[in-house]
Amino acid sequence: MTYLLLAVSLLTAVPPAQAQSTQAQSTGLARLTDREDLLGWEAVGRLEIGGRGYCTGTLIAPDLVLTAAHCVFDRRTHRRHAPETLTFRAGLRDSVSIADRSVAQIAVPPDYDAGGPGNLDRVRNDVALLRLAQPITSRDADPFVLHSGQGVGSGVSVTSYGQGRSEALSRQRRCSIVAQADDLMAFDCDVTFGSSGAPVFARVGGRGRILSLISGGGVVEGRKVAFGMALPAVVDRLKVRLRADRRPVGAGARRLGVGTGHRPAGAKFIRN
Repeated sequence: MTYLLLAVSLLTAVPPAQAQSTQAQSTGLARLTDREDLLGWEAVGRLEIGGRGYCTGTLIAPDLVLTAAHCVFDRRTHRRHAPETLTFRAGLRDSVSIADRSVAQIAVPPDYDAGGPGNLDRVRNDVALLRLAQPITSRDADPFVLHSGQGVGSGVSVTSYGQGRSEALSRQRRCSIVAQADDLMAFDCDVTFGSSGAPVFARVGGRGRILSLISGGGVVEGRKVAFGMALPAVVDRLKVRLRADRRPVGAGARRLGVGTGHRPAGAKFIRN
């Protein structure tokens, strides 16, 4: 039976008390501790959610951040967060970021149901595209491009902010696609306690390209798996939605300086 026919547990923003009480487990991720370790990964950042949680986001253009759709909704009310309550901190490492930006716009697929069941249809649409109030220049962080076409057995990697490592990026250099069907993918990446919206990279040439986002995961037949979706088509549609609903930058946005912000609790996987 394919993993893609199984229900999944979606990532949720965990309150501080729950985050502290959760037992840390080894994720097999390497912490990008030094500035040299971070080179090339500055476009991956922590998306902070109004002091209530965080997710991982990734620049795909100087003013566009890709993350999971459920990151931009309140997990209790299922209402979308106001854009200005979100802050993207590119390359955050030990309270210092390459650049901090507030969010001016949010686009999610119209078929995404924030209050719906945690099934594979929800994973397929669990993508959000955020327009920043001010762009981050490629001099500071070089955006990643999207990729498609990898098959089952292909090697991938994951970079994220995870439980116990929320102050710096962690990277699992190699895992693989274990199943794929209908714009959905399952990975054997060890991200059970990783962060929502973490980019899954395929190695193309000398640099990674974003193949998918981590949406949810669980344990199937004793094996940890993570679930994600194909991106190019849904991201193209979200770009159209942003352009159609564009509002002037600065309307309700605030400007932030490098290294500002707070230390909220994280968005983590929950067990099945």
